[in-house]
Parts: sequence; structure tokens; C-alpha cells
Amino acid sequence: MSALRLEELSAATIVAVNTLGLKPGQEQFITPVSYAAAAAVTPAHTAWQRVVLSDDRVVGFIHGNFDPGATHEEFRAALWRINVDADAQGKGVGTFAVSALIDEARKRSVERLTVLWERGEDGPEEFFLHIGFVPVGETPYGEVIGAIAL
Repeated sequence: MSALRLEELSAATIVAVNTLGLKPGQEQFITPVSYAAAAAVTPAHTAWQRVVLSDDRVVGFIHGNFDPGATHEEFRAALWRINVDADAQGKGVGTFAVSALIDEARKRSVERLTVLWERGEDGPEEFFLHIGFVPVGETPYGEVIGAIAL
């Protein structure tokens, strides 16, 4: 895979993001209930949305949220969503995207970044643990709350 780069999500890239492919079994893990609920009330000014490009092809998407005033601590600095095209998985795209989000969090003097995930075969748990997130709790919906200290 060629050198990866980030761009802000735009009208020019959103269609490609919405058509990123999945590996069989991953569709059930794409939008956990609490992500969808929280995204519905997330102000646009707190969102950090980027696409990952390899050459000029969109191969990934990451949505972070920075809202120090959020009622729930796990939503104050959070990895809201990450999608990597099926053909690009296992090639460093997700790690690149999360590293960029972590860099952004550090620039904002954030000390802890969180993520929610559902457990299950073909789910994202192994990836998040590999990146360094550690389970610290569970949502009322049964999702894992993971955190990484910065």
C-alpha cells in the first residue's frame, strides 16, 4: 500500500466513505447502539472526521469527538467510528487513523481517549486491544468501554 494521508471529510469523499467494503461478519459491528444515539446529539463543532487515502483512493474513515463538557465521561474524547475498506484491512490503515486521532487528542491536552465496541467473532476488539485500549467498563447496552491513557 502506498503512503497514507489524511484529509477532512468532505462532499468529495463522503460517497467513497459510504461505500467502503466490509469483510463477511463485520456488518453487525458497524454502528453500536450507543454510538448512534450519541452521534444524534453530537454538535458538529466537536467532531473530528477524516478520511484515509492511499494515493487518491479512500481506504478508511475515522470519526473522533472532542467535547470536554459531555455529560458522560466516555464521550468527552472518543473514537466514535472507524471503518477500513475490506481490501485495506490488516495493512496499517486503522493504526494510522487511530494514531492521527491520538495525536489530535494530545494537541488538545486530552489525557484519555475512549472507544466503545461490541464483543464477538469478527468484531473490532482485537484491533482496539492491539492499539492499546484497555477495557474499563461497560455501557447499559453491553458494549465494552475501552480507554487509552495519553
